[in-house]
Amino acid sequence: MVDITHKTTSLRIATAQAVVKVSSPDTIRAIEEKTVPKGDVFAMSKAAGLLGVKKTPELLPDCHPMPIEYTGIAYEIDGLEVHITVTVKTIYKTGVEVEAMHGASIVALNMYDMLKPIDKGVEIHHIKLLKKKGGKSDYGAPKGLQLKAAVIVCSDTISAGKKEDRAGKAIINKLESVGVSIMDYTIIPDEAFIIQENARLFHEKGADMVIYTGGTGLSERDVTPEALEPILERRIPGMEEAIRSYGQERMPYAMLSRSVVGTVGNTLILALPGSTNGAKESMDAIFPAVLHVFGVLRGARHD
Repeated sequence: MVDITHKTTSLRIATAQAVVKVSSPDTIRAIEEKTVPKGDVFAMSKAAGLLGVKKTPELLPDCHPMPIEYTGIAYEIDGLEVHITVTVKTIYKTGVEVEAMHGASIVALNMYDMLKPIDKGVEIHHIKLLKKKGGKSDYGAPKGLQLKAAVIVCSDTISAGKKEDRAGKAIINKLESVGVSIMDYTIIPDEAFIIQENARLFHEKGADMVIYTGGTGLSERDVTPEALEPILERRIPGMEEAIRSYGQERMPYAMLSRSVVGTVGNTLILALPGSTNGAKESMDAIFPAVLHVFGVLRGARHD
């Protein structure tokens, strides 16, 4: 199965359809009047569809087991056609499109099985996804925004050439994957005044984001939060909480990180952990959803 451990949970909704076409109005009448010899077609097919949704990962090898929190099955008769719609909801890391389509398929197959003794011309058509919601495609940057970021590595050892930077490069890779251009990448020592100067400098240069990595721990030289907090005009506690919560699910030491997020004007300032995994996981925790903030900031700018 595809690795989804880096993803965050969100409300996922998918609606799929299938169409069962019969060859005679008598078949439709038998369905409506519940005179089909095998029983109530709609009720039994709904039960089959519910099982189909739940058993999707047992039959399709790449589908993840997940908590299905709602399944709705509806029918609409249109002439000789029965239109089946299946809506599935979950709060999870991956979508439920296949579950909805599998459910619609099973409903249609069960209807076929129940109707074939009285109608040899039953057909199944148009099994397809109608709509879906949730995941990164719904929670990214508003269309048309061209965003640029400065990435700053805070580390005495890396700035002295004694160690190679990996965290900053991981941040750059994530930014580029979501369409953010890199206007600068720099390495500085753990000095509060240099940290502050860089925040002001890149804000003045028009950076949409200034992302620091390093200096958020508890050692004597970890001063990134103390340097940034006085210059931040507005803190964004929800992002800080999201970063720590995401990290804590993967590494118990994440509770020791003091990540800070806030704004200076319309520039978003983020201070992330200095470890490669800590930086990468912090980016996974809030991107691409964090890009929505720029629609808000730029909208406020144009008011």
